[in-house]
Amino acid sequence: MNGLALLDYASVLIFALTGALVASRAQLDLVGFGFVACLTAVGGGTIRDLLLNRHPVFWVGQPDYVLIAAGAAVLVFFTAHLVESRYNWLVWLVSFALATAVAAGTGVALSLGQSGTIVVLMGITTGCLGGLMRDVVCNEVPLVLKQGELYVSCAFAGAMAAVLAARSGFDELVTLAACALICWALRAGSLLFGWKLPVYKSRPPRR
Repeated sequence: MNGLALLDYASVLIFALTGALVASRAQLDLVGFGFVACLTAVGGGTIRDLLLNRHPVFWVGQPDYVLIAAGAAVLVFFTAHLVESRYNWLVWLVSFALATAVAAGTGVALSLGQSGTIVVLMGITTGCLGGLMRDVVCNEVPLVLKQGELYVSCAFAGAMAAVLAARSGFDELVTLAACALICWALRAGSLLFGWKLPVYKSRPPRR
């Protein structure tokens, strides 16, 4: 198993846990848990593979990705009530899921010889779209749209770091590690220190 496959497995597992936690907050049944967990886990990677014309889509070629997501859903269904603050667990798990998924997405695009622009976009797509689908389906305000939230910007910074590292001649391990570390560090800083982006504020028109 290569490094890219390990990243995909890690992002699928962690994103599935976040999906199941959101399902628990929405008080869904076991089938709902499984659906939301699987949607969150493979959503971003599916869009990535379709856009890159990568066949088969990663979880179609290896169905055990879906089994891992379903297993995570069952685990959370029977244990979520033991967690005192599910939201705190959720936001930190999302930070790790984002970092691993962005690294996986950029790694796939780099392995296919895509341009820097496409590499960055695929990193953002892989890291953000699964969570966006999760939040929309569960009627939550998507993290990617919260005011000033460092989320997509973290994915962008991580993917850019991967592009720069690859162009500087670093090997795959260093490139993907830099991507994941920078992405997670920015997201963690946002959670711990309240780092935010400027938010647009409308002003009365001038006469």
